[in-house]
Amino acid sequence: MITTTGHPASSPQPVRFTVQDYHRLVELGFLNEDDHIELIRGELVRMAAKGTAHESCLRRLLRVLPKIVGDRATLQCQSPITIAFDGEPEPDIAIVLNREDDYASAHPTPADTLLVIEVADSSLEYDRTVKLSLYAEAKIPHYWLLNLSDRTLEVYSEPAEVTLGQFGYLSKRIIPTNSVVQLPQFPEQVLELASIFPNS
Repeated sequence: MITTTGHPASSPQPVRFTVQDYHRLVELGFLNEDDHIELIRGELVRMAAKGTAHESCLRRLLRVLPKIVGDRATLQCQSPITIAFDGEPEPDIAIVLNREDDYASAHPTPADTLLVIEVADSSLEYDRTVKLSLYAEAKIPHYWLLNLSDRTLEVYSEPAEVTLGQFGYLSKRIIPTNSVVQLPQFPEQVLELASIFPNS
């Protein structure tokens, strides 16, 4: 009698990447900046296509924010923040601490980050769930979501583990377009939201 030893069937498992793996793929030419990829919880995620409203809002932010921030911090646009061994998102805007080498040796980390801003139209649900949880778990203190659909600013602060293994922000405010808002760390100056949202 012939018997065979079978191996239990296993379901396919996705390959998870570390930040080191991710950087190596770039060095080897498998990925480049035109691919619009970011590393989220070990997965390579293609960023959503950006419509004209998104780009218009981003241009307005880049016109206004440097005047508010000045040389007291560093403003970066769609540049990486290394938030974990397997996470390196590229938020639309981040305000980070100044560093003498301008982060030539390494990308900013959550400890360097004062504020992260995402501009959301088609990516709204993703930015409200995946990105929000990611930034909260990394303890980034302030997260702003510019909601182009509703023409409001969603202001999140006080990152915390809200339930076991689930991260979010304890404070959320919705600010309408006709209001002004203070930037964290720079309360003496205000941002007029009407100057940021694209004309409807």
